[in-house]
Amino acid sequence: MKRCASGHYYDSGKYSNCPLCGVNIPDIGSTRPKVGSSPTNNLPATRAKASSPAPNIEIETVGLLRDKTGSDPVTGWLVCIEGAQKGRDYRLRSEKNFIGRADTMDVCIKGDEAISRLNHAAVSYNPRTNSFKIISGEGRGIVFLNGEEVDSVKDLNPYDEIELGKTRLKFFPCCGEHFKWEA
Repeated sequence: MKRCASGHYYDSGKYSNCPLCGVNIPDIGSTRPKVGSSPTNNLPATRAKASSPAPNIEIETVGLLRDKTGSDPVTGWLVCIEGAQKGRDYRLRSEKNFIGRADTMDVCIKGDEAISRLNHAAVSYNPRTNSFKIISGEGRGIVFLNGEEVDSVKDLNPYDEIELGKTRLKFFPCCGEHFKWEA
């Protein structure tokens, strides 16, 4: 196990950077987790465990649907219709789904260097309102929805097209007017 400059433990054989914070700083040495803590080397940044203030206790932030149903069911899909991953589908889950090139992203789009590694955009599903939204992320690249720049939170409707870098994605909801996961 290695520890990044922020103090997160990760498997350096699996990740070249810390999967929790994305820090690209050489690790500060091999370490062992403290008794009672567990590494989070296989969790995406948005689904990672976090240490609680109390010693030897682990907590995990979970989505509303996962909390109520015991699973994290698919709420929709993005399908690549143009770009390096043409034909590939990406599952969307409840609440925020972060999009980028890094393996730690919920939607990891490989092969398009114009997409930011971390948080280029996010698609969210709100189980309370049974609706989807898209928002531009922290990356340099512009996100387009149906050809228009996403400069604030926008509603995402069935068959809308999202453009990131050289990639175009089509949105297909599972949840919506005709279906909703019930707890």
